[in-house]
Amino acid sequence: MFQQFKLAQGVKLYVRPTEQFKTISISFKWKQQITEQNAAIRSVLANILQYSNNVYTSNAEFRKRLDDLYGAVLYFDTTKKGNYHILSLNAETVNDAYLSNEKVVDEVFSLLSTVIFEPLMKNGKFVDSIVKREKEQVIERIQSMYDDKTRYAQQRLLENIRPNHPASISANGTVSTVQQITNEQLVEMYNTILSSDELSIYVVGDVNVEAIKEKMDKHFRFSSRTPVQEPSTVDIKQASHEKDFLHEIQDMKQGKLHIAYHTPINFYSEDFPIMQMTNGIFGGFAHSKIFMNVREKESMAYYASSSYSSLYGLVFVFAGIDANLQEKAVLLIDEQLKVMQAGDISDLEINQTRSMLINQLKEALDSARAQIEIYDQYKELNEAFTVEEWIEKWSKVSKEQIQQMASKIEKEFVYFLSGKEGADNE
Repeated sequence: MFQQFKLAQGVKLYVRPTEQFKTISISFKWKQQITEQNAAIRSVLANILQYSNNVYTSNAEFRKRLDDLYGAVLYFDTTKKGNYHILSLNAETVNDAYLSNEKVVDEVFSLLSTVIFEPLMKNGKFVDSIVKREKEQVIERIQSMYDDKTRYAQQRLLENIRPNHPASISANGTVSTVQQITNEQLVEMYNTILSSDELSIYVVGDVNVEAIKEKMDKHFRFSSRTPVQEPSTVDIKQASHEKDFLHEIQDMKQGKLHIAYHTPINFYSEDFPIMQMTNGIFGGFAHSKIFMNVREKESMAYYASSSYSSLYGLVFVFAGIDANLQEKAVLLIDEQLKVMQAGDISDLEINQTRSMLINQLKEALDSARAQIEIYDQYKELNEAFTVEEWIEKWSKVSKEQIQQMASKIEKEFVYFLSGKEGADNE
């Protein structure tokens, strides 16, 4: 899917020449172990690098330069992947092939180089007023979670089942960690990114591979660094919790029911495709047992589904319910897993789930950005990743394998967020 080139130790270039898109998408991804503190520092740093550099010192100047390049898009982003924090620099530009005489792509590569290697600094430090402004922006982003009750409920669930663990660490850190960030820490992190973070660079579009390699050599010089070693196992379950149910109350109407299950199967497991199929039948799609029985048949939930967090070996169920239905809903959701463990799995459910997984993957690949994200994940398993390979894996999954997989899933914790009416704390 992508052609791979080693630019330096720990620095790889992945190029996908394709006529599928009229634009060229570029992504730099710096990776390091996640902690609450470095997540906060890297999120603020991403904002600082995005909005100011030594050539275009203000956001207005920078935006104008992008407009001059036929509306090129350039932005930073932070996220996490398993135990790692990912700081990304993404760009999208028109392809020179669709312009009469101008050469924009090289200018965009030059701009990317400026953003990476020439941040706006004075006396070896970032500008204090910019640091203050971007810290406030990240704090606002973190606080916005409290207004989204579904995100808030999921975060509270994670904090209870995996405290001080990558699963519960936000890619933006916490308000307190952001507040404590110093200019010196930001400079240190910037230098670490340039010299130590494992770096993957992606280019997707109707491009000449050799020309892209030449542009990389012309505009970028990255030093060698030690590649990150990906884990092949996952913690099955942490130490037993003091309790396995928590009900919290806020001023709200619809209750948010979030249930965590653990499984010994993770992204790196040989049985990962079986677990994908199992989750799909359990609650992953509109034909799933949870959706059909909890929402459609019993009309017990406004929404109901499950998701498989493969990098942590966790399955989550989400349901929006009336507060007085919490106990009934949990019992009914539990029942869906039990019937799967008993072998109540139809050929129709298997075929529908397989089709949905295939369509989901194919539809995602309609976007250049999604191609980069999917390959960035799946290349950890096999750098020769193809859609056909995964279709074959899913096609081999049997009813018996799904039943056995369902038997390995165990409920770990129930979190319920509601208004004043509803179940009492336990």
